[in-house]
Amino acid sequence: MMMATLRAWGLGLNIPVGPLLATVGGKGIYTNPKDSDEGYAAAVGGGLQWKIGNSFRLFGEYYYSPDSLSSGIDSYEEANAGARFTIMRPLSIEAGYRYLNLAGKDGNRDNAIADGPYVGVNASF
Repeated sequence: MMMATLRAWGLGLNIPVGPLLATVGGKGIYTNPKDSDEGYAAAVGGGLQWKIGNSFRLFGEYYYSPDSLSSGIDSYEEANAGARFTIMRPLSIEAGYRYLNLAGKDGNRDNAIADGPYVGVNASF
């Protein structure tokens, strides 16, 4: 089993686009994979949310950091898609599919941190 430490902090701008809410922004990421060097990345990206009713949303998002914005890794790539149910603001439950990959650098191998379904709790402010 591959173990890794990954911490991310993000900031985004929400823009209403018809029935969708588009987000553009970035994330600062600290990585410490088991089979590679620790590093940092500044990823840019965004996503779309489609609100269905008062409490339910479908969403998708993608963030990427090339070598020029990364240290210790060649690149960072994250993609998420799923559904979110708001219990009470700001807490929601979400389920979906997540892909998160750290491309190896300087002979270190790639680390797929996540590649499959997930369920979690989300707090949005």
